[in-house]
Amino acid sequence: MQISGLKNNIKFLAVFSLVFISLLSFKINDEKTIIVSKDGKGNFTTIQQAIDAVEEGTSARIKIIVKPGTYREKITVSATKNPIILIGENPDNTILVYGDHASKQNAEGKNIGTTGSSSIFIFSNDFSAKNITFQNDAGPVGQAVAVLTTGDRIAFENCKFLGFQDTLYTKGAQDALDKTKISRNYFKNCYIEGTTDYIFGAGTAVFENCTIYSKKNASYVTAASTIEGNEFGYVFINCNVTGNADANSVYLGRPWRPFAKTVYINCAIDSTIKKEGWHNWSKPDAEKTTFYAEYNPKGDGADVSKRVSWSHQLTKEQSKKYTAKNILSAKDNWDFKKALK
Repeated sequence: MQISGLKNNIKFLAVFSLVFISLLSFKINDEKTIIVSKDGKGNFTTIQQAIDAVEEGTSARIKIIVKPGTYREKITVSATKNPIILIGENPDNTILVYGDHASKQNAEGKNIGTTGSSSIFIFSNDFSAKNITFQNDAGPVGQAVAVLTTGDRIAFENCKFLGFQDTLYTKGAQDALDKTKISRNYFKNCYIEGTTDYIFGAGTAVFENCTIYSKKNASYVTAASTIEGNEFGYVFINCNVTGNADANSVYLGRPWRPFAKTVYINCAIDSTIKKEGWHNWSKPDAEKTTFYAEYNPKGDGADVSKRVSWSHQLTKEQSKKYTAKNILSAKDNWDFKKALK
């Protein structure tokens, strides 16, 4: 009787374990995809609710499907939320927007500043997004960031970044105590618009097959603040540099910090770009430490004969190192293409 009872107990435990494991597996699999829909037919109605639901420190990638709609909310992806992929249907109908700006005051009566103005803060590693518009609609009121990134291995495909001044802030280790912190960003087939310094920061970023659009009254496309010693800052590959700004009115870049690096490879550059190309931000010493370069530019703004003397025209051999893989892979061999699948 005792042996029989023991067998029954073992069978019961075995069956119970299988059922429990099955239920647990179902729960985990079920949580790998989260749906956000404004009509209440998804798991959540806001992006922030979905991000907050992602378990902290998880190693499994969480897919957040965003149904069409305009989501007006200020979003934070904390450093412990990784990895996440945010997927919309189409950037024209899936819009994440907020309207803060640098001079807006907080509860203490102090300006929130450039950093505080961002519509979405991405502090985590391994964040990616597809088919979404990120917007700051504060208007031409000074610094007003749409997206801020400090994490590593960040990727965007077929996304739009809309704003005026300071639209896209790849902040990286800008204010970090540890300046060795890596922050790699990859933008594929994206549209980025703005007026002044609308792509800026210390992070390394590759823009591949993107449209870089200088709006009316624009002045500077980039304001890199590349960390001293970093080989790469901003690299634009096969991009279309265009806009509706006046002809010969926009600089390709100026150095927010003295070791700024910005390079354009095989880009179409239209007449909005000034013939001299680059500005030193009234800091002559920066001319000795920045690295601004082009290779094989095309278009009405591609006449390099009047570029500032301290910029560079790369040879074919020199241009070969400016590939997305070489710039972004690093020691961990990051597969930025896989990050978008």
